[in-house]
Amino acid sequence: MADHPASPFRPFRSSAFLAAALLAACATQPRAPERTPDQAKAEILRKLPAGVADRRGWANDVYVALSSQDLAASSENICAVLAVTEQESTFQANPPVPNLGKVSREEIRRRAAAHHIPGFAVDAALLLKSPNGKRYGERIDAVRTEKELSGIFEDFLGSVPLGQRLFGGLNPVRTGGPMQVGIAFAEARADRYPYPVDGSIRHEVFTRRGGLYFGTMHLLGYPANYPSPLYRFADFNAGWYASRNAAFQAAVSRATGIGLALDGDLLVPGADLGHPGATERAVRALGGRLGMDARAIRRALEKADAPAFEETGLYRQMFELAERAAGKPLPRAVLPGIKLESPKITRNLTTAWFANRVDTRWQRCMRR
Repeated sequence: MADHPASPFRPFRSSAFLAAALLAACATQPRAPERTPDQAKAEILRKLPAGVADRRGWANDVYVALSSQDLAASSENICAVLAVTEQESTFQANPPVPNLGKVSREEIRRRAAAHHIPGFAVDAALLLKSPNGKRYGERIDAVRTEKELSGIFEDFLGSVPLGQRLFGGLNPVRTGGPMQVGIAFAEARADRYPYPVDGSIRHEVFTRRGGLYFGTMHLLGYPANYPSPLYRFADFNAGWYASRNAAFQAAVSRATGIGLALDGDLLVPGADLGHPGATERAVRALGGRLGMDARAIRRALEKADAPAFEETGLYRQMFELAERAAGKPLPRAVLPGIKLESPKITRNLTTAWFANRVDTRWQRCMRR
């Protein structure tokens, strides 16, 4: 955002006078009473959809997920967590996935090919007997939930000779639990987990308490200047700050006339300065007007996964140029235009579809 113009009025000469005035003003404002844990849990119970089993258990775990991360147990936050959970699992800690066995075999073969593991090696491995006496392929064909599938792979990697070395990257389960949170995301933040760990963080993600804790962190555990929860719901699907970054890409496209995919990815992972991605290349086209060389632009774009990006000169100047070209203010948040890709998805779905579905559930929850 552009800097505010200097005020034509002189500031107070005495900082003590200003402090006293602020204190007096605060003293006259009534403070909202803080709610007790029981009061917060009672609201969660009221806002849970009808038909949810073990309502008190869900209410307790949602409350702990918020309070243990110093997140307000407000109606807005409660409904955000409940709306995502309803969308992702309909309040099942370990939801069944249709045709999971068939989908898993296809995904295993795809991952094996990406790791240059020949198909016959995969077939031979799946014919081996597992610790429960059944062949691994038989267990995969009969699997119903991601927790079961992940457990099969843990057995496989621990008991098959060279299993970890050859097949360590083939576990197709990357998300899990009632909020379908990324397992890698949870593992990277295991030091903050408030519960005893049962075996591994991967195992905890498949529990109600663990899935809600890490899902809540992914949804609400970062600062964002969004005008509506809708954009957090999009970020939950596309990654932190994807909506803000998509708005930046729209501003770049407006300022340069270069069409860009509004996917929220401002940098190509691992790309060196000599091989910029589409967004970075478009920004460089305005380097002279921005007064920034390629290195300065890269340094600013490297902050795209943090709130500090909004404080960079690149962010502010780009919106100034784009708004000058548009002749009007431009939004600072845009739903990313991303098609959802997952072995479990069989329909043509997008991040915008996901965000709007969750937002509808959030609004329904707020009315309860």
